[in-house]
Amino acid sequence: MIFKIPNILTIGRLILVPFLVFAFFLPGSLGNWLSFSIFVLASFTDFLDGFFARLLKQQSKLGELLDPIADKIIVVTALVLLVSSKQIEGQEVIAAIIIVSREILVSGLREYLAKFRLKMPVSNMAKIKTFFQMFAISILLTGSAGDKLLFNYGSEIGIALLWFSAFLTLITGYSYIKKGINHAID
Repeated sequence: MIFKIPNILTIGRLILVPFLVFAFFLPGSLGNWLSFSIFVLASFTDFLDGFFARLLKQQSKLGELLDPIADKIIVVTALVLLVSSKQIEGQEVIAAIIIVSREILVSGLREYLAKFRLKMPVSNMAKIKTFFQMFAISILLTGSAGDKLLFNYGSEIGIALLWFSAFLTLITGYSYIKKGINHAID
């Protein structure tokens, strides 16, 4: 059923995407803090939908389909916005490309394995990667307003965490590729 709490939270995360884009383009610190708040809210709903799905035993095929899509859309949207505004620029864009590429790769692998009715469960390392990824993006969304709050090091902290999450992305991506290739060779 679509009206289960986890599904409502996941759909809500998708609905937040246009609001994130709108807020991002508001001028000054209002736009920074509003886009930060929307992204943090969306990130928190990612945690909550899984928590409630397990707690209330409300796992569903719709949630299984939409949850990873919603996660990828919000992350990719935020990264594109940050690159377009030059909050992520130069060689730092490589970290964003690694993250986006892994998201596409894992989605493709999941789709391929679904043909064989095989699931690729989310690993604990992937959950850690997601946390650091969301944390890095959240800090970067605060822009110059966050810099001031973090002793003028907000951007540096955000970029360092982005690189760390890109590193974790490579590790978890390799693990998923290995599983997919092992199945394709069998």
